[in-house]
Amino acid sequence: MLDPSSSEEESDEGLEEETRDVLAAVAGSQRAPPAPAREGRRDTPGRAGSGTARPRSPSPSVISEGREEPERQLDEEQDRRIRLQLYVFVVRCIAYPFNAKQPTDMARRQQKLNKQQLQLLKERFQAFLNGETQIVADEAFCNAVRSYYEVFLKSDRVARMVQSGGCSANDFREVFKKNIEKRVRSLPEIDGLSKETVLSSWIAKYDAIYRGEEDLCKQPNRMTLSAVSELILSKEQLYEMFQQILGIKKLEHQLLYNACQLDNADEQAAQIRRELDGRLQLAEKMAKERNFPKFIAKEMENMYIEELRSSVNLLMANLESLPVSKGGPEFKLQKLKRSQNSAFLDIGDENEIQLSKSDVVLSFTLEIVIMEVQGLKSVAPNRIVYCTMEVEGGEKLQTDQAEASRPQWGTQGDFTTTHPRPVVKIKLFTESTGVLALEDKELGRVILYPTSNSSKSADLHRMIVPKNSQDSDLKIKLAVRMDKPPHMKHSGYLYALGQKVWKRWKKRYFVLVQVSQYTFAMCSYREKKSEPQELMQLEGYTVDYTDPHPGLQGGQMFFNAVKEGDTVIFASDDEQDRILWVQAMYRATGQSYKPIPAVQTQKLNPKGGTLQADAQLYADRFQKHGMDEFISANPCKLDHAFLFRILQKQTLDHRLNDSYSCLGWFSPGQVFVLDEYCARYGVRGCHRHLCYLTELMEHSENGAVIDPTLLHYSFAFCASHVHGNRPDGIGTVSVEEKERFEEIKERLSFLLENQISHFRYCFPFGRPEGALKATLSLLERVLMKDIATPVPAEEVKKVVRKCLEKAALINYTRLTEYAKIEETMSQATPARKLEEVLHLAELCIEVLQQNEEHHAEAFAWWPDLLAEHAEKFWALFTVDMDTALEAQPQDSWDSFPLFQLLNNFLRNDTLLCNGKFHKHLQEIFVPLVVRYVDLMESSIAQSIHRGFEQETWQPVNNGSATSEDLFWKLDALQMFVLDLHWPEQEFAQHLEQRLKLMASDMIEACVKRTRAAFELKLQKANKTTDLRIPASVCTMFNVLVDAKKQSTKLCALDGGQECYSQWQQYHSKIDDLIDNTIKEIVSLLVSKFVAVLEGVLSKLSRYDEGTFFSSILSFTVKAAAKYVDVPKPGMDLADTYIMFVRQNQDILREKVNEEMYIEKLFDQWYSNSMKVICVWLADRLDLQLHIYQLKTLIKIVKKTYRDFRLQGVLEGTLNSKTYDTVHRRLTVEETTASVSEGGGLQGITMKDSDEEEEA
Repeated sequence: MLDPSSSEEESDEGLEEETRDVLAAVAGSQRAPPAPAREGRRDTPGRAGSGTARPRSPSPSVISEGREEPERQLDEEQDRRIRLQLYVFVVRCIAYPFNAKQPTDMARRQQKLNKQQLQLLKERFQAFLNGETQIVADEAFCNAVRSYYEVFLKSDRVARMVQSGGCSANDFREVFKKNIEKRVRSLPEIDGLSKETVLSSWIAKYDAIYRGEEDLCKQPNRMTLSAVSELILSKEQLYEMFQQILGIKKLEHQLLYNACQLDNADEQAAQIRRELDGRLQLAEKMAKERNFPKFIAKEMENMYIEELRSSVNLLMANLESLPVSKGGPEFKLQKLKRSQNSAFLDIGDENEIQLSKSDVVLSFTLEIVIMEVQGLKSVAPNRIVYCTMEVEGGEKLQTDQAEASRPQWGTQGDFTTTHPRPVVKIKLFTESTGVLALEDKELGRVILYPTSNSSKSADLHRMIVPKNSQDSDLKIKLAVRMDKPPHMKHSGYLYALGQKVWKRWKKRYFVLVQVSQYTFAMCSYREKKSEPQELMQLEGYTVDYTDPHPGLQGGQMFFNAVKEGDTVIFASDDEQDRILWVQAMYRATGQSYKPIPAVQTQKLNPKGGTLQADAQLYADRFQKHGMDEFISANPCKLDHAFLFRILQKQTLDHRLNDSYSCLGWFSPGQVFVLDEYCARYGVRGCHRHLCYLTELMEHSENGAVIDPTLLHYSFAFCASHVHGNRPDGIGTVSVEEKERFEEIKERLSFLLENQISHFRYCFPFGRPEGALKATLSLLERVLMKDIATPVPAEEVKKVVRKCLEKAALINYTRLTEYAKIEETMSQATPARKLEEVLHLAELCIEVLQQNEEHHAEAFAWWPDLLAEHAEKFWALFTVDMDTALEAQPQDSWDSFPLFQLLNNFLRNDTLLCNGKFHKHLQEIFVPLVVRYVDLMESSIAQSIHRGFEQETWQPVNNGSATSEDLFWKLDALQMFVLDLHWPEQEFAQHLEQRLKLMASDMIEACVKRTRAAFELKLQKANKTTDLRIPASVCTMFNVLVDAKKQSTKLCALDGGQECYSQWQQYHSKIDDLIDNTIKEIVSLLVSKFVAVLEGVLSKLSRYDEGTFFSSILSFTVKAAAKYVDVPKPGMDLADTYIMFVRQNQDILREKVNEEMYIEKLFDQWYSNSMKVICVWLADRLDLQLHIYQLKTLIKIVKKTYRDFRLQGVLEGTLNSKTYDTVHRRLTVEETTASVSEGGGLQGITMKDSDEEEEA
């Protein structure tokens, strides 16, 4: 442990060497992780130093623990000293920046989410899904939220991302927005409601769920506290931030703040000038001793010196461009004139520009406040008195009037002057009462010679009165305040003697004037003069304390300013003045040597001023606390590359642990301080970015989310530098930089490949946005051999292919671990195995769909690689799938849902359709499908045979039980095969053709069996008018009709196929069979109906004229009529037949499903009936019809005509030639009968107007 120096005469060089030794001891090798980077100190800044508790030793040995304790304490002490030294440099950068500004164009970082907030968010969304909130939502929004909750919020990958600090509320919102955009696009259009309105409404509801019921009153406080680091920070906030970063205590900060005089801009500017001068001297020394870092080329050594000089000159120009103050136009004019010549950059140049006396003209503001006059006796109390005030050479001002009894004013006069030693005149007047008096009477005057150091409080001054005045003790109380201009650094009276100026030893009024940041002048002024009498530029001079010069009379405390070829001796009247003058001139000269007064002279301070006392107090305090060495350490002799590495590491650690999802980006305030440090202390840009890359990669490897754009920027900077592109104007490349770059390049390449291999977990759900794409872009940059030659596309593709192959294995391994598939496969039953593989397939599809949704855009340049990744992924799945399928029993069809699930996904992916896995899937399931179809064909054939044997022909839906079962099975089988969506066209056509053929064969068998059953059933029916069509006959008819319909669907192939023409012939054969069968059963039915009619006509034949039966009937009726009232032959036969027709029409109309076939049946029935009657009448063409025959036929014909017309038989069929023939014959017979028979036809006639009674 190094003790702070207690010797006041010890040179600062020894102190700097000691500090450098400490830094070197801690640093060791710059490649090793520095000591302050330990995690234990980053989060607890107050633990630095001796306040930390000693941790338990890992070794149980007491001796070992005793040996480790001093080492630990030494490490902590070295760590503390380094952080304190760093903090000194940092606060100087903050106190007086002249190179960097806090950037205002940086992207605003979002608040990060922590695990507690994620859990709270899950609870809020769960509460919404459970209906426990007041948020009204439709089913579509609830489904979207449920999907978001299950897939995203409950994902382990999101939890890991939140734990790594890379997730913000905005990320969660963007993922939800992306999900609902896809959902809303798929919704149908709604009139009057745009999809943009739906999106806005859903986002608003999401925000309401996200906020929950939290107290809105707490939000402003939270926002105020959390947003501060992202804004432009004040100096105090920056001090506080870096206290936390470097673990500096408040007390230590206060000591350093006061000791470094951070609030004194002149001291800070002087410190910068000294540092820059020291850097120039160090460069000259390096050039002289040829002690260079090791470069990759020998010629870079001289270039390195030029770069050092150029960088310092640039800093000097930056410093020079800063305004000295917010001051007056004189300074701005001087600044402009000075900036036109760059000679000021070459300190010590003999040809440097010389100041003229007009260049150092100052502007002062005077405030004169006249309070009151005392001792006024010569004037009557009621007389009016007033005062005037003037600065010689300027305007005159007057106070208000007052009575002589109370001469008080409090009037202030403001003046401006360019005289450092102005003359102020105050006069007291009374108004003259004489008539001839032209001027007021002067009662007294006072003349003052204020300076900027004069007292500014109100004092009594004795006034000079006229002779013989009674006011011998006249005094005036007034205050004169003369403000010091900002570029007037010090003033006062000194004795001076020089070789070129002030050649006589005498007391003069001196002013130290700052013309620009690098130009100061020591000027002596006379009274009432704005330009100095003499001046001396301080550039190149060195000021120091000296011993008294016995030969010079006047002045007690001596100091001098020495320059090669010139020495100027100064003396003041007291020690405090001397110290203040030396300090001011020390700041102005920019010398590296710091003057230190002798101990004896410090103790002989006659005035003991407050300023010096405070300075001494602070000096004692920070020496007591060991701060002196850090304040006085020469920055030029310290290893700032090592120090900056520590500073940047600590800053990054602090940044990654704050409340923002920064992804490695510094805050504006941190960027500003780091930029200023690098510029001010000469940290090379390549070193800065190499260290930054190292730290970012280390955090990334430890699980933190780092923006690849940040890595890309730093890597591109380093690559450009190493390959000679001079991104920051630095052309020299050290061997160490090149070696470190190559090492980092290799490490970065490995990191990027690992991230791409773990893309699903490093960039879950595409977050951070664009990060994967940026990672791929960076990988391409890293693979480049230099900055000019692009890497071949195939080489990049090869690396990405290898990464994606690893990614497939990683993704599938983690998926199986999540599904616990290994445990299931080893012990489960076949059904359980299949169930688990089906679940695993769903998970695999979900993974690939998420890859497509969130990551495909990043791999847009290599879509084939993403397809290869998916094939590799499915190849791994194949092992588990085959294992589960092999365990299934023979003729088990439970595995078809697995095929449908996988095939439906694969066939819709253009890159995976008919790929390796897809073809393997088909090869596995082709035998199963064929076997299934074979068994189904056999089963259906057997069910037809058994069904028709046991068929009761009860109506079921559109047919019978057997036909319905048949058609359902055929349709289900075809739908099942269709739902397979078999991807291979040839096999799909084969399956379809086979199923159509099977359907045709089965329907043919059904039709034939039905026709046979129909014919058998009809044969058993009687032929009398008692015949009523049985329901079973109608069912058979319906079966055939349904077979006709089903054949169109089940037996027809899609058009456009090669075999369509051949198949059409086979299909028309089925249609012809069905049509012919229907025609046959229609003919059979009509024949049955006609047979009934023939039976009726056969009964009527008994009444034929000339037959034996007819004679008997006629005789019997006539004979009986003589004795009793014999009823005439009735119309029972006609009524019975008409009832037969009508009831069978109703049965057919009710129970046959197809209208078209009923109409055909009725057409044939009517036509055949008319033909039978016509033939019957034709056979009796030569005979006259019996009255009974005539009446029965008329009624049958007329009712048949009307009934069939009501059933929809067309007019063309109704009024056929056959009907006309029958109609004419019956009309003739009717006429004949009406003439021959006295009783007539009893109202029965063929005329349409007849009103015979309806039967």
